[in-house]
Amino acid sequence: MSGLQWSLAVLPIVLLVLGYPFFVILLAAASVALTFVLGMPSQLIHQQIFASLDKYALIAIPFFVFAGDLMARGGISQRLVRWVASMIGGVPGHLPQTALGTTVVFSAISGSTAASVAAVGSMTYGRLREAGYSERFASGLIVSAAAIDNLIPPSVGFILYSVASDSSLLRLFTAGIVPGILLGAGFALYIHMYVLARGESSQRRFRWAEFAAATRQGVWSIAAPVVVLGGLYAGVFSPTEAAGIACVYALLVVGVVYREMGLREIIDSAARTAVLTAQVFIIVAMAGIYSWLLTVSGTSDAAVKMLGELNLPPFAILIAINVLLLLVGTCVDTASAILVMTPVLLPIATAIGVDPVHFGVILIMNLSLGTFTPPFGVNLFIAQAVFKASLRQMYLGVVPFFLVGLFVLQLVTYVPSISLWAFR
Repeated sequence: MSGLQWSLAVLPIVLLVLGYPFFVILLAAASVALTFVLGMPSQLIHQQIFASLDKYALIAIPFFVFAGDLMARGGISQRLVRWVASMIGGVPGHLPQTALGTTVVFSAISGSTAASVAAVGSMTYGRLREAGYSERFASGLIVSAAAIDNLIPPSVGFILYSVASDSSLLRLFTAGIVPGILLGAGFALYIHMYVLARGESSQRRFRWAEFAAATRQGVWSIAAPVVVLGGLYAGVFSPTEAAGIACVYALLVVGVVYREMGLREIIDSAARTAVLTAQVFIIVAMAGIYSWLLTVSGTSDAAVKMLGELNLPPFAILIAINVLLLLVGTCVDTASAILVMTPVLLPIATAIGVDPVHFGVILIMNLSLGTFTPPFGVNLFIAQAVFKASLRQMYLGVVPFFLVGLFVLQLVTYVPSISLWAFR
């Protein structure tokens, strides 16, 4: 094994096992390879750090995170829960279906699976338990449903993939809509089968008066995704401008209309956003150095050449990519995985004829499933902190949802029109 392979492949694994933060692992591997193996000047590290962050699309991340945090804590999410519950009405299993439906709607105003787990889960988990649903089912549902947040725009995952692949962010946002809805529909079907198997019938009826009242009280909350996504797809503003509009809208609603957040709470929300943004951006910077080294060292080209020599059919290569990404998604946070794996796998995917936008959806969906896959899915630990639920019960609870997600993943992988429907 060459020194370059050791520094870029073996060293990161060793440091990961030793428990070092992922951004430190990427910086250490890149520094060793750059300085001691390739003999390049160390000033390149600083240049690549700034080059990695000098991306216009990255400006959208703090805005969308801030808007999502404001909406989660300022009364918007509570009103969304009531509105979704009034729509579902007499459907069997209306409580778990409400939790799922609220997650899908919340996904259109958030962009982070962690925010979805905390915001929607804190309002629905207790109700599910009080209604007699097991800890296993309730926690598994909320943790799994949050993965939809990575697919429904605005999605931080798609923003990072856009930066890493130089793909159109608007095309990526559009491509994620149907796969996200399809994943939600798969989860809804499983929930329906689950509640019927328990012999549960509807204990509620749909009432127009209740729906009208919930719509009237939550109209500002319901309008949030309409304003943001409607203006985005109508061409009124760009994805980055949409993020800014989302912040302004959220501030007006929670501070002026609902008046559930004062100046102090808004400043606290901004501080939380700054911390989370810093955590994401330091990974972006370090992953940028690592990815640049993979490219200039010829690692990506070597991987494409190696697969070409194996003469594997495209479907087999896609299976291998899916398995690899699922494994990576369980061990590495989504932001890091996107930025490190994209420059390695995208050339392989395009070499077998996969559209870069379609591949972006495949990659994001794989990593989304990884967020709730045992033993290290990040949403599992967030849920444990928020709900105080047993990790063992959550591990068991996510299994059926993971299997449903795996089936949807195969559809998305091998039927490109699901992602590219708007570009045909």
